[in-house]
Amino acid sequence: MRYVTYSDPSGHPHPGVIEGESVRPFASSVPSLDAFIALDASARTAALGELGDVLPLASVTLLAPLHPKKNVFCVGRNYLAHAEEGARARSEFDLKLPTVPTFFTKAPTAIAGPGQALHLNPAVSQEYDWEAELAIVIGARCKDVHADEALEVIFGYTCLNDVTARDLQRAHQQWFKGKSLDSTCPIGPWIVDATEIGDAQALDIALRVNGETRQSSNTKAMIFSIKRIVAELSKGMMLEPGDIIASGTPEGVGFAMNPPVFLKDGDVMEVDIAGIGVLENTVRLRP
Repeated sequence: MRYVTYSDPSGHPHPGVIEGESVRPFASSVPSLDAFIALDASARTAALGELGDVLPLASVTLLAPLHPKKNVFCVGRNYLAHAEEGARARSEFDLKLPTVPTFFTKAPTAIAGPGQALHLNPAVSQEYDWEAELAIVIGARCKDVHADEALEVIFGYTCLNDVTARDLQRAHQQWFKGKSLDSTCPIGPWIVDATEIGDAQALDIALRVNGETRQSSNTKAMIFSIKRIVAELSKGMMLEPGDIIASGTPEGVGFAMNPPVFLKDGDVMEVDIAGIGVLENTVRLRP
């Protein structure tokens, strides 16, 4: 099942469910996908039994599926080949891999939707880069989750592009600022139910820029598994329904190319993850 947030012709956001080439809205008692995810299993079933009339998918505009105030947690250097290419680009020849996931956050105000133009300021950064990632959506309030039980607290998965201002990342010597500019966290186009995905640890993941493949890997290449990520993040820290965890990006980012390549005005990025779909965004560099 695919869950979306869309806007009607009047511009109001609505949560809904995709059925083929159509969308059915939730009843007014479910004001957002965040609210739906926070329901218990029986209440979710009841809500799905009260969906509204079918609307053609082509008649609505898809928005970011989750509210732009949700937590966005991220895992750095979670694919070996990406860690290696980053070390080479920085002329670091003694690669030291982390023994636990490296967590950071993106500001929730960075969230953008599918198809949305990403308005990025060239006066702020000259080095905007792409990062395709599988995003985990938490489905239950949880803390100190054991790895063996981690999949039970996951609602679903979506595509995420961790757009990064590399020069800011270097200048600030940490990752928050360079990864939290407005419109640098597009997600979508929808959330796919975890039960429908099956084994999320075996999904092809790719990113294209103007139709050219820049990243191509599989989630089985992660250093830290999805189970481990959820378990480590939840140690001593409460996770909430609708929280987003970006699970890391594979090799093929722009700053590690020789010479480095960064996003230009008009570039079209596509994050493509098997079982989920394609998240497409166009870059608009404007002062």
